[in-house]
Amino acid sequence: MVELVEETVRAGPLTLKILRPPDPGALIDVERFKEEEFMPYWAELWASGVKLAAVVADRDVRGLSVLELGCGLGVPSITAALGGATVLAVDWAQEALDATLQNAELNGASVETLRADWSKPEPLLERAPFDLVLCADVLYEPRNVDALLDHLPRLTPEVLLGEPGRSTAGRFFQLAEDDWKIGREGEVSVLRRR
Repeated sequence: MVELVEETVRAGPLTLKILRPPDPGALIDVERFKEEEFMPYWAELWASGVKLAAVVADRDVRGLSVLELGCGLGVPSITAALGGATVLAVDWAQEALDATLQNAELNGASVETLRADWSKPEPLLERAPFDLVLCADVLYEPRNVDALLDHLPRLTPEVLLGEPGRSTAGRFFQLAEDDWKIGREGEVSVLRRR
């Protein structure tokens, strides 16, 4: 079990307590990377996730079914759950799902988790459609761009995407214009299916 430290996070009007590893870099496992190209991205408290959570906190999500792809520590998922949404938080790292559940409990939120690999989206597609999909800093690899372009239209009519300006994001937004109207809400991109 990874040792976690507690940090206070502001997400719009909410103040959350978030448990996270003190040194994500220490979690890098060379053998696991060789086997499945696994990096402990889940362990970072990403600024784009906090910004996405702030946008979610300012919305009325009561009664919505919400999916977070690449949930990491679960900040947007927890925010949506506290707002009254039914939330499914998804990651391919079991450690992320464990941390999300711990963080949800710490904040009095109810979040369901599912371990899923975007290259095998069947478990997600079986549960679709969702009213809203949340993604924070998920365009860090080209393979994620292709998977999102393929799966998002089948998952939801609306996406909130926190993106810090990674080099792969330009290609995603250019190709996404075929299926989505793209706007902004604060520092977050809003995609609505055409």
